Amino acid sequence: MNPIRVMLVDDHDVVRAGFSRLLESSGDIRVIGEARLAEEAVQQYPQLQPDVVIMDMSMPGLGGLEGIKRICSNHQDARVLVLTVHENEPFPQRAIAAGAKGYLTKRCAPEELLEAVNKLANGQEYYATNVRSILKKQSREISEGDALTRREFQIYELMARGLSVSEVADTLHLSVKTVHTHRANLMRKLDVRNNAELVMRAVQDGMLEQ
Repeated sequence: MNPIRVMLVDDHDVVRAGFSRLLESSGDIRVIGEARLAEEAVQQYPQLQPDVVIMDMSMPGLGGLEGIKRICSNHQDARVLVLTVHENEPFPQRAIAAGAKGYLTKRCAPEELLEAVNKLANGQEYYATNVRSILKKQSREISEGDALTRREFQIYELMARGLSVSEVADTLHLSVKTVHTHRANLMRKLDVRNNAELVMRAVQDGMLEQ
């Protein structure tokens, strides 16, 4: 039986090294590629054609959410497993909407990670228990954060990490004017008046550690 071919995407070298050792120790999983940024993963995917991509959400540059979207939209058979510290709304919904087929937090047991990789490689989906609970809520109220468009949420995340409007524009290959427009819309939806309040809202939403 051929080993499951995995690509790891995380901006922390020590994290990638640890997960790589864990995956390889299973005997039936082979790590064929690593990337520090979502941009690198998007570029490497066509050449590597991994069975499963393990992707972090919070990384410099495009970030995991946009990386998932680009890989999954360009490669219909892509299987992306999110492995992140973010376990609360709106991250799981956003990742799944972008095309992810699995979602785990970095607190998961080693056995659960191996199980998730195997299930995705076999065409199934896998979500952590708390994520399944979130997804099963059919009648919950939609929060203001959920009302953001994909682009607004992406700019929200980048600005919460401290990027300026011009830096966001460069990262996303948008005009400064376009970013200003999205920024105004998302700040109105989130009811924040300046960058300081935006960062505080990001902390409340679980996007940043306090």
